[in-house]
Amino acid sequence: MNKKELVNAIAAEAKLTKVQAAAALDAALKAVGEALAKGDKVALIGFGTFAVAEKAARTGVNPATKAKIEIPAKKVVKFKAGAELAAKVK
Repeated sequence: MNKKELVNAIAAEAKLTKVQAAAALDAALKAVGEALAKGDKVALIGFGTFAVAEKAARTGVNPATKAKIEIPAKKVVKFKAGAELAAKVK
């Protein structure tokens, strides 16, 4: 499902226009992004939890040259599915 299909599904389920659904989705995604940028965790009960995790610096290998390279530390977004979402997927 892409963003357009998600907007259509939201509009149909919530009885909104596609413009309203797109605005609501954009606002929700912006809020989640801003919370994660601040280092906060976003928990949506029944759906899942978005959190920021730190990956340590490590040594990697360039597959083309086999040369060792240093991969710097970075922050990544992790998602853990909630119980209801996990049950729907099974």
